[in-house]
Amino acid sequence: MLTFLELTYVRPDLNVLETSMHAAINRLREATDVDAANNAISEINTLRNQFETASQLVEIRHTIDTRDGFYETEQGFFDEAGPVYQGYVSSYYHALTAHPLRTSLESTWGKQLFLLAEASLKTFSDAIIPKLQEENRLASEYTKLMSAAQIEFDGKTLNLSQFGPYLQSADRNVRKAASEARYGYLKEHGDAIDSIYDKLVHVRTDIAKTLGFPSFVELGYARMLRVDYDQSMVENYREQILETIVPIATSLKERQQRRIGVDSLYYYDEGFAFKSGNATPQGEEAFIIEGGKKMYRDMSPETNEFFEYMIDRGALDLTAKPGKAGGGYCTYIADEKLPFIFSNFNGTAGDIDVLTHEVGHAFQVYESRHFTVPEYGFPTYEACEIHSMSMEYFAYPWMEEFFGDQTAKYKFSHLAGGVTFLPYGVAIDEFQHVIYNQPELTPAERRAAWRAIEQKYLPHRNYEENDYLDSGAWWHQQGHVFGSPFYYIDYTLAQVCAFQFYAWMEQDREAAWKSYLALCKAGGSESFLTLVERAGLKSPFAPGTVNEAVAPIKAYLAETDDLALDRV
Repeated sequence: MLTFLELTYVRPDLNVLETSMHAAINRLREATDVDAANNAISEINTLRNQFETASQLVEIRHTIDTRDGFYETEQGFFDEAGPVYQGYVSSYYHALTAHPLRTSLESTWGKQLFLLAEASLKTFSDAIIPKLQEENRLASEYTKLMSAAQIEFDGKTLNLSQFGPYLQSADRNVRKAASEARYGYLKEHGDAIDSIYDKLVHVRTDIAKTLGFPSFVELGYARMLRVDYDQSMVENYREQILETIVPIATSLKERQQRRIGVDSLYYYDEGFAFKSGNATPQGEEAFIIEGGKKMYRDMSPETNEFFEYMIDRGALDLTAKPGKAGGGYCTYIADEKLPFIFSNFNGTAGDIDVLTHEVGHAFQVYESRHFTVPEYGFPTYEACEIHSMSMEYFAYPWMEEFFGDQTAKYKFSHLAGGVTFLPYGVAIDEFQHVIYNQPELTPAERRAAWRAIEQKYLPHRNYEENDYLDSGAWWHQQGHVFGSPFYYIDYTLAQVCAFQFYAWMEQDREAAWKSYLALCKAGGSESFLTLVERAGLKSPFAPGTVNEAVAPIKAYLAETDDLALDRV
């Protein structure tokens, strides 16, 4: 069993792939019995997993070190090859959905595959391949710009991720100076970021128009494979957040202001939760990994097997370092049945959040590894995030392993953060709806649109004298806006589901875990709302669900003496 570092990458030969895919697709079209059709589909799945394995190896190795010339070149290859490959998959979907034996095939492969195929067919034609390639190139350009930061601060050269500890410093002057240095880099490149996004908005709008959509909004939903909810449901959900959560979040920010003892809560204060200092892990990566081993060994036999497998195969790259892309993610190397976790540990509580959040994703796809259908490894994004966010709560009993006597501070901050995140998450979503409904907006008008939305959902936010952020540029650092349009409301929908798991595990942990494990094993074989129902949860879209889900969190936070925690 090879480790990740030992895995060999070979660039796929697109000519060979095209010939093999088309031959298998033709066999599917011509199949007159179920066995022949199933064999063709199995062969197509094998070919797809091979291509996607190579693609994921490149993406991981490129984001680990964006300065590596070989993998930068290979990422460029996949930026160009991806849309061509998408064309092959589209041809397969046409044959699959129109097949005379469809009813029998659905009984073998599941109806969800066909629903996903039909949604995907709306998003592609050969005519848009050059525009898709341009979209990929622009998204990669943004990633490179954000990962190229080398900012001199505190006698060190830091990338954007490495500022985390300074942004949470107990010294307000350090927090302010670090924020100014970090956002100074973004301001310096603000016009370039605006330009990249302007080009992305226009190329995506062109793609949508070419495909016959009124705007990119409709295409964006189809790309996200949202087969059981629509824009009106999302809009009503945002209203639930505005009415129910914004007042709670504002109150929490007022408590934070009093707790840390400042006259005004400025943007550079928001990451600082306690006057005595934020809860931080009591060690670095090796310490955290050891704590993770114990936690997942004790949590369940399934998590123990999974986490040992990840360690044995070297499938985690966790600490921030020069040249590394920002953020964190989990992906899956299909041919190896190997999840991979990428993050940027920086000595803050976020390191533990990553260990639990991304492990939630990785555990789910590991439990779904029995699926050979590429569409079923992960579910659609909003369902994916249920696994990750809920794992953060399932891990609570082991937080003392990482935080010691600061555990209560961590739990309070983590739960408060879950609540205050919701308005931000829906603000990012509303912003994208505005932008893609009005693609003619100038960069300055886009910034103004963000600032207005931000003031609606985050009325506490105060940028003091930072003209860059006050112009409406905060979203420049939100990579999803650039690389995965409309992928953000998903986190908030999942958070509402995760809140329900939190309440459930407080009452009956065994039953909650059993439901969670079954949800993980289901992978992407069902749609979001079907998976929610399967898990015994209530739909976030249903009236009253947001209020009901947040009630236990609200009660816990209200009953907790946060000033007493600050004396720990």
